[in-house]
This record gives sequence, structure tokens and C-alpha cells, in this order.
Amino acid sequence: MIKGTISRVSGPVIIAKGMIGSRMYDVVNVGPEALRGEIIRLDGDESVIQVYEDTTGLTLGESVENTGSPLSVELGPGLLSSIYDGVQRPLPVLLKKSGDFIGRGVTAPGLDREKKWEFVPAVKIGDHLLPGDILGTVAEFQFEHRVLVPPKVTGTVTEVDGGTFSVDETVCILDGKIRLTMMQSWPVRIPRPVAKKLDPVLPLVTGQRIFDCMFPVTKGGTAMIPGGFGTGKTVSEQTLAKWSDTQIVVYIGCGERGNEMTDVLTEFPELVDPRTNLPLIQRTVLIANTSNMPVAAREASIYTGITIAEYFRDMGYDVALMADSTSRWGEALREVSGRLEEMPGEEGYPAYLATRLAAFYERAGRVTCISAKERTGSVTVVGAVSPPGGDFSEPITQNTLRVVGTFWALDTNLAYRRHFPSVNWIKSYSLYLDSISGWYSQNIASDWRELRDKAIYLLQKEVELQEIVQLVGPDALPDSEKAILDTTRMIREDFLQQSAYSETDSFCPIEKQYLMLKVIMAYYEQVNIAMNRGVSLRQVQELPLRATIGRMKEVAEIETVRGMTGDIHDRISALVVEK
Repeated sequence: MIKGTISRVSGPVIIAKGMIGSRMYDVVNVGPEALRGEIIRLDGDESVIQVYEDTTGLTLGESVENTGSPLSVELGPGLLSSIYDGVQRPLPVLLKKSGDFIGRGVTAPGLDREKKWEFVPAVKIGDHLLPGDILGTVAEFQFEHRVLVPPKVTGTVTEVDGGTFSVDETVCILDGKIRLTMMQSWPVRIPRPVAKKLDPVLPLVTGQRIFDCMFPVTKGGTAMIPGGFGTGKTVSEQTLAKWSDTQIVVYIGCGERGNEMTDVLTEFPELVDPRTNLPLIQRTVLIANTSNMPVAAREASIYTGITIAEYFRDMGYDVALMADSTSRWGEALREVSGRLEEMPGEEGYPAYLATRLAAFYERAGRVTCISAKERTGSVTVVGAVSPPGGDFSEPITQNTLRVVGTFWALDTNLAYRRHFPSVNWIKSYSLYLDSISGWYSQNIASDWRELRDKAIYLLQKEVELQEIVQLVGPDALPDSEKAILDTTRMIREDFLQQSAYSETDSFCPIEKQYLMLKVIMAYYEQVNIAMNRGVSLRQVQELPLRATIGRMKEVAEIETVRGMTGDIHDRISALVVEK
């Protein structure tokens, strides 16, 4: 075992000498309290180490011991409903060991070694197993946890046992010598292998109209939610975690305020999963690394979360990873880079910021899992970004924009007007529209894309008209342009705005989303037809149609919404006949 001594301490970064033979990203134990750290630079016999704990009290000459292995996470039964810090230390266990504040050197394994799980084998003696094959299953809440053959492991089953085991007990033996348990370990900075990456052709259904209809993201896609303070980034991510059609949620609170993470930790056990009517926490893994925790662990928390997400993806499940927020992760990179005296890039961030962001988001994807029997899984990554002062030109936002497929720009003015989700429909975009148009045409309606594009066009036209209105007033506009303003107001208030507190409107089925948009577009078309035949816009507006359309979001029956299109046609046609 390689042992050295501390020669320099600079905040969370220390330099140890006498470390010849060490490798990049090896985990080390520092000082008499065995503080965990990770080697991030090698120079001769010196190793530069970022420490995941408070380095107060370390002195020169104290020992540094190399464990010889990279930072890894433990994967197996027991992950669901767990609450970890950035390096997979279970926070409830640390609470019992050290109280409300985590003590230095206090550690605990990621998976409980005492708890017993009922293992049901899926293989028999004589079966030849390949990496990724399913050894057996474990019931974890209402979830089927599939125990997999670790990557790079292959062999013939010579012994397999069913029954009750802890995660570190042998359940299967290959070739008489390879012992497999229900737990496996994986280095967090190395993506787990896949057989093939698939095209993003399936939408991630969130039940939020502006996300699903206007700026969709796919299963296995990437999205970012940038916004200033108070615009609803955390609320949006919690809404996505609750309603998106995925089996597993991994929620990373990276450098967020303690009160925000407290809200997450208290609300998730109380939120009811609409699909199973069970607590949402039972299909969630929480990683809490608040702003007062060591900065180096904040940098590691993103990798810990994505590795856990990949593990569930390899079982064949769809996983949603919420990273809140990558700005705090970038700030951790900047602080450690400054301690290393590296050449700073834009606004002091390291020159490799764009590379690190791209490497993280590229681990998303819908894939064919490695296994003898083909199965697919996906990891969808949604990253919140907190630009200082809401400035979207800062480096984290700009570099993230280059690698994500969907951009949901939150708007401070909309948030102050209580418009939720406060997504700016002019600044936002999705690169997945062409990929998923086929799915929408086949499963929803062939004219979905046409309606969506027309609605976006009208919203963009509204911005131009509002500038004219501010100069000359609304009365100067012709009726055709007043009709656009009337329609876009309905799109904004009756379609894009959604109530998170309404039982009916908090989740909107995708078929209902299409019908609601179709009703509004039908209103616009019928108004134009009526005006061409001599009916004034005021006559149409006097009809109770606006109130009827405004109540659509609270109508639970899809058939009722479906009938509104014909009703609008009939009422406006009656005006034409009277004329």
C-alpha cells in the first residue's frame, strides 16, 4: 500500500509527497481521522488531492494512505428511498453517528450490510452467463430490483441459491470460483457500458403542457432549466420528478440551500406517486449536498448520481435524473481549479468546463443494455442552471446550451405574475421535434406538429404586435391582428399556464393537451372565417366562448373537450348566418 505525507494544505486541496505509484482518481485516506480524498493531479512523487471533508486541523507531515481504488459507488438493493451525500454516505446513518452536523472522518457503507433481502434466482446450474444478464430479482417496495451480472464478468453457473441474504453474501458462483453477490461496485467517473445507443424517438411525457406540446424532451434526452432566483427551477424539477413517465427518479441537490433540500426531503415521502398511489420516495434516490457541505464532495455528487441512474437503466428501466443545480457544480470546479493555480478561463471557470459538462450530459441516452437477452433502458438528464442575476450569457449556461437538446428558459417576469411553469416560449426550444413527430402522429394525431408550430408562430407574432400596441395603442390594429392577440392570450392563460395545486390540472394527459390546443386553434380559424364574411371581432368576443375555453383545463372528461371544437364551429357559424 502506498503511503505518503502531507506537504501542503490549501483549503480542500492538499499535496502529499512520497506517493510514487499512485494513479489518477485513486481514493486516499488523509490524516489520523482518515478523511476521504481523491487524487486529481500527479507530479513526480507528489499527488494533488481534493478532500471530500473539512480539512481544518490537518498539519504538515501527517500520513496519506492510498487505497488503490477509484471513487466508486455501491449498487444493489437498498438504493431506493435512500438519502446520500455527494460521495454516497447515507445521511440518516451519519445522523445517528455524529448528530445534526457530519463529523470529520465519519463514514458508512452506501448499502446496509445488515438488512436481509429475499433473492429469487432467474438462472439455474449450467447456464452460461454474460455481462448484464439477470441473476435474479429482489422485491424492493413495489419495484422489481433486477440483480445483474457485473460488466466484464462471464462464466457458467456452478452454484446458485435462493432465499434471504444480505447484499454482501454470495448468491451465485460461476466456474466454481467467481462469487457473485447482490451488490456490485462501479467507478463514478467511468460510464457503464452499453450494447448500443438508440435514436431518441420516444417522448418523455411529463403532464406539463408547455413541456410536452411546445418544447418536448425525449426519453434518453437532455434538457436544461436556467433561471434567476425565484423563477421556479426547483419546483419545475420536483414536478417533473413526480409526473414524468419514468420508473426511477434520481434527484441531486448539488450545492443548493439547506432549506430547499429540507423541502425536498420532507415533501417526497409525502407526495403520492399517481401511478402506484404509493409514496414517491419509494422509487426515488436522493443525493443531498448542500451549500455548506465540503466543496469537493459537491463536484463528486453529479457523478455519483449519474452512475446510480445508469445502474437502473441497465436493468431495463427508464430513469429521470434531476440535477439541481449544475451551476453550483461548476462553482465547485472553479474553486478547486483556483486552489490548483490553473490558468482560469472565462469568469474564472477552468478551461475544461465545457468538456466536463459535455462528458456529464453525454452519459444520458436511450440504450440497448448489455445482456444476452435484449432489453432497453434510458437515462434522461434534466439540469437546472442558476445564472447569477439571470444572465444567460454566463459560461455555465452557454456551455450547457451547446450539448443539451431541450432548452426551457425560465422568465422572472412570468414568475412574478404567478405564471407556472414560468417558461419563456420565445427563448425556449427543442431539438427533438423532428425525432418524435412520428410518435405523435401515430399515437396522438397527424396534425399535432402543425398545430404546435402554428401556436408558436402566433406567440412570436404577438411579441411584434405588442411593440406596436405600446406605441399607438390597441385600437390602431385591424381586427385580424386583434384576433391574434385574443388567441395568444388564450394560449398563454388557458393552455401554457398550469396549476400545480389543482387535482385536475396538475397533470394533463397528452391527448387532452392536443385537444385543448386544437380547440384554441379552431377558435382562431373560425374567427378569421367569420370576419372574412362580414362578422366583427367584437360580435365573436361577445359569445361565451372565451369562458368555455378557459374552463377546459378543469374538465377531466376528454370527450367533453373533444366536443368543444364542433361547438365553437357551430356558434360562430350561427353568427355568419345571422349576418
